[in-house]
Amino acid sequence: MPPVDSAVSRQTSDPKPATVAIVGRPNVGKSALFNRLIGRRLAIVEETPGVTRDRLYGVAEWRGRTFSVVDTAGIDPDAERGAGEELARAARRQAEAAAAEADVIVFVVDAAAGWHPLDEEVARILRRTRKPVLTVANKAESPAAAAAIHAEFARLGFEPLLAVSALHGEGTGDLLDGIVAHLPDEIEAPPEDELAVAIVGRPNVGKSSLLNALLGEERAVVSPIPGTTRDAIDTLLEWRGRRLRLIDTAGVRKRPEALGSIEYYAALRAVRAVARSDVALLVFDAMQGLTHQDKRLAGLILEEGKGLVLLGNKWDLVREQGEYQQAELVAALREQLPFASFAPIAFLSALTGRRLGHVLPLALRVAENRARRIPTARLNMIVRSAVVAHPPPSVGGTMLKIYYASQPQANPPRFIFSCNDPELVRPNFVRYLERVLREHADFEGVPLALEFRPRRTDEEG
Repeated sequence: MPPVDSAVSRQTSDPKPATVAIVGRPNVGKSALFNRLIGRRLAIVEETPGVTRDRLYGVAEWRGRTFSVVDTAGIDPDAERGAGEELARAARRQAEAAAAEADVIVFVVDAAAGWHPLDEEVARILRRTRKPVLTVANKAESPAAAAAIHAEFARLGFEPLLAVSALHGEGTGDLLDGIVAHLPDEIEAPPEDELAVAIVGRPNVGKSSLLNALLGEERAVVSPIPGTTRDAIDTLLEWRGRRLRLIDTAGVRKRPEALGSIEYYAALRAVRAVARSDVALLVFDAMQGLTHQDKRLAGLILEEGKGLVLLGNKWDLVREQGEYQQAELVAALREQLPFASFAPIAFLSALTGRRLGHVLPLALRVAENRARRIPTARLNMIVRSAVVAHPPPSVGGTMLKIYYASQPQANPPRFIFSCNDPELVRPNFVRYLERVLREHADFEGVPLALEFRPRRTDEEG
């Protein structure tokens, strides 16, 4: 493999994003608004199958601030046997979870349908919080609906009241301005010699057991440090001369009777943990395989630009079954997560300690890959050879021409291609270039961002 530049220390010091939660009763357009907000970001995984569909969280960027957005639409109160009291309880649990974990809350009501008793139920909970709340009257497409919202929703007690149409995008710019104005100060990045590793996954997959096993085996804990998430503890660990910050999210079931919506609460906590990390260890139950929630978490990790390691826990139980070989399980997992085919997969037992020694070396290796740079001369040689070997297809009789390539950023690696017309770029050609880059440099476990820009005037000639 040709040499490339690599360093474990950060080459950028990006601040960690805050979290914005979208809350409201069912059928007010929360998902449409969520899609509208994250659609304004130049997503690095825009064409990645399985990442941008049917998810609870995404990343938005507005006026220089990046923040995570969490949707509550993945929880359907109607599934809880219907209406009335059960529906009110579901709305209440969502609001409580958002208030507990989010930095800013977007409270969505329906301008077309008008005030609803469930709106008041949610508002009552939000009034008791100290979090900024932006009330958004969605579906305000008609002038009459937009004009009537203040009289209709002033009783909820939140100002300002914004009228938007998530469907058409009207008013969402003002909403994003309001969100950015209420975001907390950006969290400074940790010291450059510190590697932040988040342990994420669904409840009961063994996250706490894994953390305890890692700390018990290494026995070099520096100190427990309060994290930026409620009831969460970061632990600093000296390991092989490296300073690691282990970010645990296992406290999610501490008060299930109070928070109720466990999946949503876990999602909020995972968003925060991933945002503060360099590498995320996604722990799943090897007996059950990957679930829909695991796939969502994998998509979140990659969209945030973090390194990804997949850890199948409870491998001792799988071995007792004796039905599958490890190679068969790996192949099945790759098929379930085609958008994360570059992520390393390891199986272990946190309970018995089997294969525990693979975990931290994997995390460190992925961190090295995330900091990797390909020298510009070498990069352009790789790209020219790739284009000659497989020229991009022409579109409308015009062929894409790539003039120059550079890598302005690591952590995560970002590549910019100067070309004649970015509109000529097709997803299959982007995937081809990414595959070529991975063949020439070790980017295992790391998402790559490929951007295509028109050649500037001063580059011509």
